[in-house]
Amino acid sequence: MTQLSEQLSQHGGPEWLTAKRKASFDLFDTLEVPHSGVEAWKYTQVNVDFSKLNPHPKREVVSDISKLPESVQKRLKGTDVGAFLVLDGPDVVYRTELPAELTAKGVIFTDLKTAVEQHADKVQQYLYSVVPAEVPDDTTIAAPGTTPSKSPDPSEGKFSALAAALWTNGAFVYVPRGVDVELPLGSFRVMSEAGTFTATRTLVVTEENASVTFIDEQDSEELPGTYAIGAVELVVGDGARLRYVSIQNWGKGVTHIQRQRGQVGKDAALNSLVVTMGGTLSRTEMQSHLLGQGSNSEMLALYFANEDQHFDHYTLQHHAAANAYSDLLYKGVGDDQSVGVFSGMIKVDLGAQKTDAYQKHRTLMLSSEARNFSVPQLEINANDVRCSHGSTTGPVDEEQMFFLRSRGIRQELAEKMLVTAFLEDVLTRVPLKSVVGYIEGIIAEKVGAA
Repeated sequence: MTQLSEQLSQHGGPEWLTAKRKASFDLFDTLEVPHSGVEAWKYTQVNVDFSKLNPHPKREVVSDISKLPESVQKRLKGTDVGAFLVLDGPDVVYRTELPAELTAKGVIFTDLKTAVEQHADKVQQYLYSVVPAEVPDDTTIAAPGTTPSKSPDPSEGKFSALAAALWTNGAFVYVPRGVDVELPLGSFRVMSEAGTFTATRTLVVTEENASVTFIDEQDSEELPGTYAIGAVELVVGDGARLRYVSIQNWGKGVTHIQRQRGQVGKDAALNSLVVTMGGTLSRTEMQSHLLGQGSNSEMLALYFANEDQHFDHYTLQHHAAANAYSDLLYKGVGDDQSVGVFSGMIKVDLGAQKTDAYQKHRTLMLSSEARNFSVPQLEINANDVRCSHGSTTGPVDEEQMFFLRSRGIRQELAEKMLVTAFLEDVLTRVPLKSVVGYIEGIIAEKVGAA
């Protein structure tokens, strides 16, 4: 029995979940690791020996914040979340409770493992419904006689199947119909053991006309040979509002692979922000499936890759209903010998008339040795739409740098100012001051101006 199959046998839970885990693992076993011959993974190769993956060791609950990792302590002192979970590897090590008034309204916020035990009906209804083990077939619905894009390559689901089979824990949020959760909720995920892997899962459900903000943060020290595999399922009911923020700041040596996918109902809105700063290799997929008329998706991201970091972002704006709107703005910075990859697709189904969709990717290069690959794409099968896409890559403006340096501003601080200004139009669209402040602090550290 392999290491991974041993781990599968150790997972308990209800029969339906055990069966799903088993089916997901069987699928994982049949798929090869995505390689450069798979279009969606053309510029990113993950070198992993699954037979040698060791699970992250279990961790015990701590009694107070002072016993958490220093990086988490620092964030918790500066965060504005109303309630949060802290996970170290597979275990919740610290938590705060929801305010009583939200619990009385039926809001649920707990770890996913506990949710399976205490809220089985809700978890079973939604778990795997948005990010299944299989790659969703997002082939555009096209007119008869035309040729829509090919279905995804099955191997694209290798890591999704692993996450579906072996997830240990994560966060579960459920907001009932008509309930507004004013303060954000949050999950802080850390790893503390090198040479291991952790699979986590986030499931956020907002029912009709409900609203919530969820902040999902990942952080660690330097951890060579460590893997963080994740899945994020976002269910946005008709008329609901969900803001989801993911901040990835793993330490050097961590490989991060995560698929995030939102399912957006009629007149609903999903606002997402993906921040990628840490790890050695990071592959993040963010997809919005606009299922209802009048649905809205704002997809923002910023990243800063330096040294030998390799950051890959893969996005999909899938318009399956009429009168829907999506706006994607991804901005990145490349320094040293880093590699940045962006591949984005707008798909418009037959019948999704009055689609309004935008996709913009911008990259600032601080080094002539850094590389950037950008592949914006459109596939349109309706004739009354407004869609645009574009990508630019360029170096720091020498005149701007000269102006700052001539005023006595040292190189590192000047770069911080120019990078922050470049990313400003993303940051100004995020109404979370503590999150923006934290991101600006990471940027300062990256350019040596902290």
